[in-house]
Amino acid sequence: MVRNLERGVRFTHEAQKHKIASMIELNKIYCTDNVQGMRMIDDETVDLTVTSPPYDNLRLYNGYSFDFENVAKELYRVTKQGGVVVWVVGDATIKGCETSTSFKQALYFKEIGFNLHDTMIYHKEIPTWNKTSMRYKQHFEYMFVFAKGKCKTFNPIMDVKVKNMKPRVCKSNRNGKAHYEMYVPKNEYTARGNIWYYPVGSNCASNKIAFEHPAIFPEQLAIDHIKSWSNEGDVVLDCFMGSGTTAIAALRLNRKYIGFETSQEYVDIANERIKGEINQMTLKKS
Repeated sequence: MVRNLERGVRFTHEAQKHKIASMIELNKIYCTDNVQGMRMIDDETVDLTVTSPPYDNLRLYNGYSFDFENVAKELYRVTKQGGVVVWVVGDATIKGCETSTSFKQALYFKEIGFNLHDTMIYHKEIPTWNKTSMRYKQHFEYMFVFAKGKCKTFNPIMDVKVKNMKPRVCKSNRNGKAHYEMYVPKNEYTARGNIWYYPVGSNCASNKIAFEHPAIFPEQLAIDHIKSWSNEGDVVLDCFMGSGTTAIAALRLNRKYIGFETSQEYVDIANERIKGEINQMTLKKS
């Protein structure tokens, strides 16, 4: 059930097929502060959140800043038991020192009740590098996967080809002693690891209008997380919707989405991308 905090209106299960609040429809992006938007959603309504917040003022985002602690608290409240929040984040380097904002945020998510289900890496095929710094090229951002209780859904992406299908001996020495056992691969492909590699720049979005937003993550990144942590028909939230990448991925995978974005300019970009995506899906069906 989902509520409108001002009117106190509650909806039946049938009504919620199309709405999750009296003024919030599924498959729609709202131009509003994300904390205020999430406060119109009832407890334990969202199956999965995939989002990337602004961090360390690395981009201007039309002057937007956000209340991290209240965002985290609202995410915990609206997430279903067993649901997941994927938090894609990085750190700025200021006066030669990384801020560690990502770790501070991860620890806060744990403090308010989330489990840190996995610390994953988004590896960029084209790294960033400041020639004036005495540092290696920056190749990655963190993808923290938080679960509310025990993670209920895991659909592993099986795209790593097994190099040798023949029976072989494996050694396990977890207890400090050698132990040998025969391992026989059952499938030609196995699950990938938790470092995911994606192209960035012009190859990470199918619609070029997306690049009118200052910082987008690859469509495939959102697709892979939605595949992994949700099922068809589930509700996927992006409380920093930006250019609409999470919504695009949800549509392609037959999930419902809801988004909040404070900039009308970015909402317009996202809606244009979504319109193009729906048109493409309609053409494929016809």
